Amino acid sequence: MSHEFLQKTSSSSSSTAATGATQRGSPLPEVTLIVAATAQHMGIGRAGSLPWPMLKREMAYFARVTRRLPPPVVPLKSESGGGGVMNNDDDDDARRKKKKKNAVVMGRKTWESIPERFRPLPGRWNVVLSTRGATTTTPTTGGEGAAGGVPEAVTAQSLEEALAYLRDVKQKKEGGGLGRVFVIGGAQIYRAALEMIQARRVLLTRVRTDFECDTFFPLKLDEDGAPGWRRASQAEMDAWVGEEVPRGVQSEAGTEYEFEMWERVD
Repeated sequence: MSHEFLQKTSSSSSSTAATGATQRGSPLPEVTLIVAATAQHMGIGRAGSLPWPMLKREMAYFARVTRRLPPPVVPLKSESGGGGVMNNDDDDDARRKKKKKNAVVMGRKTWESIPERFRPLPGRWNVVLSTRGATTTTPTTGGEGAAGGVPEAVTAQSLEEALAYLRDVKQKKEGGGLGRVFVIGGAQIYRAALEMIQARRVLLTRVRTDFECDTFFPLKLDEDGAPGWRRASQAEMDAWVGEEVPRGVQSEAGTEYEFEMWERVD
C-alpha cells in the first residue's frame, strides 16, 4: 500500500501463525488490516516494491486513519434513567496529551523499506516482527541489538507476541495507553493476522488500474462478496474511520482506486 512514505515490500519476515490465544483470560486487542490491492487479483507488490506510482492522497488517508484515535465512549443517562453511549469529542485533546496512540504492526522488511528519516512512523506505536535474535519489548534506539537490528521500534518474534505486548500497553496505560491496532504488511503478516480471531476488519484501497504483481493479499475480497466477510456501507466506513471518506473511484497519478471497508461476520 502506498503508505505515508512507506514503500512496502511485497513480502515480510516470518511470523508464528497465531491462534488468538490469550493469557490469564485477558483478550488480545482487536486488529484491523489496512492494505492497497489490485481489483482483479488482490495484488499488493512486485519485485519487492509497490506496483503503482506514489499516490499522495492515498498515503495521506493511510496516515490519518492509522493516527486517529477512536472517539471515547462515555455513559449517557437518559431522562428515564436508561443508559446509553455518546462520543465526547472534547476529550480528544486531553487523550492526545497523555500520548495515547494507535499501533502499526509490520514485518521486518516492511520496516526496512521505510526511509530512515520517516521511521518509526510518528504518532503511533511501531511494532516490528522479526525472527532475528531474541524478542524484546523494549524500544531500541539504534544500532544492532538483541532486537535483531531493528532500531527505534518495539520488536516481537510473532504477531501473537506483538499483540500480547500491546495488550499490556493498553492495560497498564504505558506511554498513555493504546488506541487501535493496524497490521500494515507484508503478505505473511497479513496471512498470520487473518488466521486470528482478533482480525475483525480490512480497510481496503481497491486499485482499479491493472498492474502486474507477484505478491498478493491472502484474502480474496470480491466486489460481490466474500465468505465470512461483508462490505460495510459508506456510512459505516465514515463512522469507523472518523471522517467522510472520498466516495467512488478516485484518480491520481494515472491510477484509479476506491476506498472500502470490510468486516468479519463469522
